[in-house]
Amino acid sequence: MKVLQTLVRIYVSELDSALAFYEKLLGVKCNLRMQYSEVNLELASVGNFLLLCGSESALKPFRDTKATLLVDSLDEFKTFLELNGAITIRGPKKVPTGQNMTVKHLDGTVIEYVQHSQIYADKFKE
Repeated sequence: MKVLQTLVRIYVSELDSALAFYEKLLGVKCNLRMQYSEVNLELASVGNFLLLCGSESALKPFRDTKATLLVDSLDEFKTFLELNGAITIRGPKKVPTGQNMTVKHLDGTVIEYVQHSQIYADKFKE
């Protein structure tokens, strides 16, 4: 059971300019950009930032989520979190990059946990 990467979530209404800013700020290129049409969002990752772009109504269900943790085993984290008093809000479910779940920790912090499918896991190793 291991956290592979912690992503800070940034919510934006226009992705191209936000992405250009974070690429310039960090000096690295975007390593993932994709449509998540099921929830009317577009996502992009640059460094340790995850940019989520959509209308205010599309972003609303996700705004309380403070960070995304990429993990090696969603099942192991689910068991650990439940044994330690966390509450699962959504999932686990299949998403375009693998599978995820959203959890509220004991302190009230809402975190998304993601286990990438192999193709996306390889992108985050680059």
